[in-house]
Amino acid sequence: MSGEKDLQVLLKSMKPEHVSGDYVFCKVENVKDINLDKIEMFFKEKEAVTVILKKEIADVLQLEYSTIMSWITLTVHSSLEAVGLTAAFSKALSEHQISCNVVAAFYHDHIFVNKKDTQKAMEILNSFSL
Repeated sequence: MSGEKDLQVLLKSMKPEHVSGDYVFCKVENVKDINLDKIEMFFKEKEAVTVILKKEIADVLQLEYSTIMSWITLTVHSSLEAVGLTAAFSKALSEHQISCNVVAAFYHDHIFVNKKDTQKAMEILNSFSL
């Protein structure tokens, strides 16, 4: 199954879900010294590897981070070819001065927002289904 492509269907059925915990983005040279089961997501860039993991794990590993984030998953199965979903929700969040970092995986879009903005972000995202 390749996921939903229709923007209106996606917006009405995205059903955001707040994943419990505090998450941070850290940079490391490589992940060989980190148990991959402790990492939620990682991406290799030419400058370094970005890892997204729970704050308490980053603290134990003594990794630096600048912002504590909340993780929100859009539970609708969106197609990787869907057009406009990220633009729609990021515009709505930006209108309320909420920055978002988006990771699109095979089944879902994952949004990371500053922890202080979690409740407002959830309200905004849920408003699409009203």
